[in-house]
Amino acid sequence: MTNPLLVPLTFRNGRSARNRVWLAPMTNMSSHADGTLSDDELAFLAARAEGGFGIVETCAAHVTRDGQGWAGALAMFDDTHRAGWQRLAQEVHAHGSLLIGQAYHGGSRAYRSADHPVPWSCSPAAPDEPEVRQATPDLIESTIQAFADAARRLESVGVDGIELHGAHGYLLCQFLSSVLNQRSDEWGGSLKNRARLVRRVLQASRAAVSDDFILGVRLSPESSSSLPGLDLDETLQVASWLCDDGADFIHISLWHAENNSAKRPDEHPARIFRDALPHDVPLITAGNIWTMEDAMAQLDYGADAVALGRAAIANPDWPGRVIEQGFDPSRPPLTARELQERALGSVFIDYMRKWSDFVAD
Repeated sequence: MTNPLLVPLTFRNGRSARNRVWLAPMTNMSSHADGTLSDDELAFLAARAEGGFGIVETCAAHVTRDGQGWAGALAMFDDTHRAGWQRLAQEVHAHGSLLIGQAYHGGSRAYRSADHPVPWSCSPAAPDEPEVRQATPDLIESTIQAFADAARRLESVGVDGIELHGAHGYLLCQFLSSVLNQRSDEWGGSLKNRARLVRRVLQASRAAVSDDFILGVRLSPESSSSLPGLDLDETLQVASWLCDDGADFIHISLWHAENNSAKRPDEHPARIFRDALPHDVPLITAGNIWTMEDAMAQLDYGADAVALGRAAIANPDWPGRVIEQGFDPSRPPLTARELQERALGSVFIDYMRKWSDFVAD
């Protein structure tokens, strides 16, 4: 009997991935200063395709110059980025995986530089926080178009789809937050207005690409200490609207996927979302998934696929080995040499030193 994790995953638009194991989008700071793909970033992603991941998703890649969130970020805002994405798509496809680019704008969390010293968002920052300017309607509209242009650009070079990053407190999530979004115009106030940006971005992106191009959205279901103003039932409504707007999948970022919902402590988020969404829209969950048992629990709760982050760093061949009897995934701490053997470049390894006990020195 085929392991359920290794059964093909079919998206709403009819495209299929070879299995239900997904490389989660992870910051690695490994690309060039101009946002073009580096050999190190290519090697890391290609190794996970070779290791059997059905979907290989990139780190968050900014759709405008002023949307960059950190140094060394991959980008998709200009035609100069096309060659790298084409090269990446060809390499990932050669190993049998699909390639999804994660599209985002940092909003108030954008990288401050000499060219962009003051980032923008839905509303100004609180008085005791760094300066943030409130977006004008024209700026919002141009950013919507930038997302659509990025989707068109990636499809033209063979990328299979994009995921709109509506989670983790970046721009789309900032607009969704009832705490961060203090606007009184059509972009703020009611949930319908706060969800207008992410919905318009999806609608514009859908109109810019063919039906074969996969479009999905990543969402944070509920508030956390660092991410205020998100309500489970509001996020469910937003996810339902996005499905109406043409989303091919919904990806919920849980951080600790084993935990039940904070608002509904007797229920797991995967079951709540699976019951609320159309049956033909796959649900992906992510958050501290390491073992086959962890992954199977998510499928039992209602998820259609699982996204692995740190486990995929430590185990680039996780999907290919998960059915082995007694397979025990490697866990940190790992030495720099061990991470190099897993196709991490020196910049990525240095970044992982920020994670407690991940790199052994």
